Amino acid sequence: MPVTLAYPGVYIEEVPSGVRTITGVATSITAFVGRARHGPVNDPVRIQNFGDYERIFGGLWEESTMSYAVQHFFLNGGTDSLIVRLINGATVARFNLSPASGTDNLTLDASNEGAWGNNLRISIDHATREPLQPDEFNLTVVEIIPGTNPVQAVRRETFRNVSINRTVPRYVGTVLAQESLLLRVPDPYAGTFPTVRPAEVGTGGDLSTFATPSSPGSDGEALVSSQYEGSFDNKTGIYALRKADMFNLLCLPPFTRETDVSETVWTKALAFCRDERAFLLIDAPSGWRSIEAAVSGIGTFSAAVARDDHAAIYFPRVRIPDPLRENRLEEFAPCGAVAGVFARTDAQRGVWKAPAGQDATLFGVRALAVNLTDGEQGQLNPLGVNCLRTFPVSGNVVWGARTYRGADQLASEWKYIPVRRLALFIEETLYRSLQWVVFEPNDEPLWAQIRLNVGAFMQTLFRQGAFQGRSPREAYLVKCDRETTTQTDINMGVVNIVVGFAPLKPAEFVIIKIQQLAGQIE
Repeated sequence: MPVTLAYPGVYIEEVPSGVRTITGVATSITAFVGRARHGPVNDPVRIQNFGDYERIFGGLWEESTMSYAVQHFFLNGGTDSLIVRLINGATVARFNLSPASGTDNLTLDASNEGAWGNNLRISIDHATREPLQPDEFNLTVVEIIPGTNPVQAVRRETFRNVSINRTVPRYVGTVLAQESLLLRVPDPYAGTFPTVRPAEVGTGGDLSTFATPSSPGSDGEALVSSQYEGSFDNKTGIYALRKADMFNLLCLPPFTRETDVSETVWTKALAFCRDERAFLLIDAPSGWRSIEAAVSGIGTFSAAVARDDHAAIYFPRVRIPDPLRENRLEEFAPCGAVAGVFARTDAQRGVWKAPAGQDATLFGVRALAVNLTDGEQGQLNPLGVNCLRTFPVSGNVVWGARTYRGADQLASEWKYIPVRRLALFIEETLYRSLQWVVFEPNDEPLWAQIRLNVGAFMQTLFRQGAFQGRSPREAYLVKCDRETTTQTDINMGVVNIVVGFAPLKPAEFVIIKIQQLAGQIE
């Protein structure tokens, strides 16, 4: 701001340059929605490796197709994901701990629903900092490995000097809610909350003497469409992702190993991705067991799930060793592995590179459910179905880069995955980076700053090889001036910014022309 001139001398004033660096957003944060052994319900949790998934959601589980998809994602190069756990009728394990005196039990619940809570054991002792204090106690909870003899613990949490007095900082409900992954005080509390600490139990250290759940938890039933469809307003089902800051890819593994995601769920997920500037990976139905079934099935599928460029469909399923079934080959939906290829390609080459080709190897995949020939893929490719192929040297690879709207007959400008995803990347980046423009004076100084900052961002992408063209003039344009923003727009508080780019399109068909020369003719 201008300095006040009060005395003769030299004054220093720093003048802002108007440069506001625009940094590109992430491109491969992948959201998975489905069933898990344990973990928060309808609450997206961000994880960076499969170890995080094992710790929070229980790792691989035969009943959870999502657990396998997450494993395949990280195996193929994924580094960042959001997990939304859904349940269908699952219940929570509950402990009723007898009081040291009186009749009111202290009720504690497992931190979330599932039969996993039946493996929890609790120990209570009164060796606190003030042993005679009637409301303080020490609480230890362990998660045991079922079937072990002697009993062994896989996780242990100890909370010392907790209290049943709701007015003190060490109130047991507050401590467990903020520090424990295993236990909670139920809210609302059933019955009368005790005024006396619970009686000692399991004080000898022998896990077999620890308190066991009074009422067991259950895993409930397999998921159905209603759990995925959820509620937009209540942010449940796929809409739980509204609680997250952003996601780029969405994977919906099959309901069960035998049950595909319903067409109504795909439709809602596709509309949601369009609103969130995200991209949906669709698994081909398990009934497509041959090229004939796929060619006829895509017409039926497209009639139920309208074609949209914010998605791509992949065929066939992949065969991967299942660690929970003696490493025998089992068929899985390809969405997790394909999402990992997306993330790996983004990191190595950029979002403008098609996630397909010889470098798009499917790690961990031993075989494909259907082996396709060039001619057979030639029937699916014009229909907008991306194929997974097996080649002698390259192995199992992604061999298609068309959006769900990429069928030849539709002639869409968003025919290719990298073109659509690059546009989403630019849109999301500029949306987040131009928030400072709001409420600024709408005139040429503001327009010049917008042109400067957006132009610098687009120039960086051009230098990285994101656009076609020999010069920036051929590759992109940024326009914000009197032509885009009229006086009427100014009066209405509107500033219009026009950003255009010339996208790179994958070399889907490589044609080599060979001519035999007959020699020189005089």
